[in-house]
Amino acid sequence: MRKGLFISFEGLDGAGKTTQLQLLHHWLEQRGVDFLRTREPGGTPLGVEIRRLLLERADLHVTPLAEAFLFQADRAQHFATVIVPALDAGKLVLTDRCFDSSMVYQGAARGLGTDLIRRLSLLAMGGRVPDLTILLDLDPAKVHSRTAEGKDRAHRTHFDQAEEAFHRTLRSAFLALAQAHPERIKVIDASLPPDVVHAHIIALIEPLLQQNEG
Repeated sequence: MRKGLFISFEGLDGAGKTTQLQLLHHWLEQRGVDFLRTREPGGTPLGVEIRRLLLERADLHVTPLAEAFLFQADRAQHFATVIVPALDAGKLVLTDRCFDSSMVYQGAARGLGTDLIRRLSLLAMGGRVPDLTILLDLDPAKVHSRTAEGKDRAHRTHFDQAEEAFHRTLRSAFLALAQAHPERIKVIDASLPPDVVHAHIIALIEPLLQQNEG
């Protein structure tokens, strides 16, 4: 690849990001594409600790602003030490969540404002935004049934247990971002069978790979 290519996956919990990233992982391996797969939060050793605080320690009662700063600390470390070096080396970088999640979760749902979160995120990212964002759109009514699979109540995160109204706010915010940035954010119906969703994703990514290699 002549230059790095940056693709993020977004959506509600249970939308199938992990499944689709794994399918894409295999597809890229079969074609010999040099890629890096990572996630936010938790893409660095520091990020792993921040992720634990954010997702497993509901007893800490982290305020919305403190939560936002923790996500941005994870992001700043992630971009400086993982994402930007990989892009500069010409790799394809895939990330499970990026700054759009922050604008939706902290900016819209937590009430901090998307403009503030966007400014903080761009600072943390050094201005490097995804070339493509794949938004897996899921009906909030299906979130609990999907995230509950394979988990008992004690092991669900506090985000998993959020009320359906909260997830509806998240979905609306994600779709508003997609409407505002149609050139970057592409929406795929996450209720479709996994192989169909995968086919839609390949249809989006394959032309970008060809352009990047050409």
